Amino acid sequence: MENLFRLFDQDQGFFKRKWTLVNGPLIVGAGPSGLATAACLREQGVPFAVLERAECIASLWQKRTYDRLKLHLPKQFCQLPKLPFPEDFPEYPTKKQFIEYLESYAKRFDINPKFNESVQSARYDETSGFWRVKTVSGANKKEFEYICRWLMVATGENAECVVPDIEGLADFGGEVIHAGEYKSGQTFKGQKVLVVGCGNSGMEVSLDLANHNASPSMVVRSSVHVLPREVLGKSTFELAALMMKWLPLWLVDKILLILAWLVLGNIEKYGLKRPQTGPLELKNSKGKTPVLDIGALEKIKSGDVQVVPGIKRFSRGQVELVNGQKLDFDSVVLATGYRSNVPSWLQEGEFFSKNGFPKAPFPNGWKGNSGLYAVGFTRRGLSGASSDAMKVAQDIGKAWKQETKQQKKRTTACHRRCISLSQL
Repeated sequence: MENLFRLFDQDQGFFKRKWTLVNGPLIVGAGPSGLATAACLREQGVPFAVLERAECIASLWQKRTYDRLKLHLPKQFCQLPKLPFPEDFPEYPTKKQFIEYLESYAKRFDINPKFNESVQSARYDETSGFWRVKTVSGANKKEFEYICRWLMVATGENAECVVPDIEGLADFGGEVIHAGEYKSGQTFKGQKVLVVGCGNSGMEVSLDLANHNASPSMVVRSSVHVLPREVLGKSTFELAALMMKWLPLWLVDKILLILAWLVLGNIEKYGLKRPQTGPLELKNSKGKTPVLDIGALEKIKSGDVQVVPGIKRFSRGQVELVNGQKLDFDSVVLATGYRSNVPSWLQEGEFFSKNGFPKAPFPNGWKGNSGLYAVGFTRRGLSGASSDAMKVAQDIGKAWKQETKQQKKRTTACHRRCISLSQL
């Protein structure tokens, strides 16, 4: 990758400022979104550079996921552009298999990120027409600046853990971790564990705890859609995608809820109230993903996982719920989700909103102004990120080829003029 940079050092006495002019676009983030973008650019013949704050690709998958995790959707909906999953992979690849796939993907397309490069700020310089991206790297926090024509934000929807401010949590005394730190229920064997959150992570952590002989209680403070992962051996997601080709969204939602009732039964009697809005409409409008059940509901029905209402406050080894009930717990797992970290470093307010997502709704949230792009903020998982990556690469590929052509013309004209002058 070094041949993609022109490196300049400027020494002024004891002061040294190091900066790099990137030959091509700069991609921030080496997760699935960044890798997909890099691969598509490679196919377009466009050079690029990738920055990653961790020391590995797909750091969320490698460092902040639990051991039992599998892809929630069939592999054909999760593969990145230009490279399908190996045929011998199961329909729902494991965490380990998905990481292997991403590593082989990076190798296949010769993607070599600059690791341990944490972006501190990025702003567009109106005077020069370039983006200026400042980073710190390594244990000594070495400062660096990248200058580029095109900036691609691929840091993802889940860059930072969300930790709620709950009264008394600091005084609880027992272990309190975010789901991003959770690995296995083996650590909590025999303990009473409060799982705060009832999304896919909360459900799966509760299931894993129950399977490891812990006693989990799951906080459900709002309504939630729970759908079977499969219906009659077919992926629920695949069925929904097929129906959406022929039927309106509201009707597909109705059919999904009927199928969920037939397969799962009435879940409201277990404390899981469904929202008034259908699962697909809610996903499109609010970005709230329905839970795809892989066994947690059976544990709830059997009583191995307890469902409790919202939290009022914590105290030493205890939680008080909004219904006045007080329960003792040994540990707490906060399955309270993640958020984008874009507002903390990108100095721009037209394309991205304050919540770290593009202002324009899908499918128009991939291109901003002045060479700014976003990949992986569609709230549509890996398939949405792949769609963004292909659009971005095609757009930049077109601009790159035009500029290359113009540069050749200028070079040829200059060469001819030099020849003419030499003959005078």
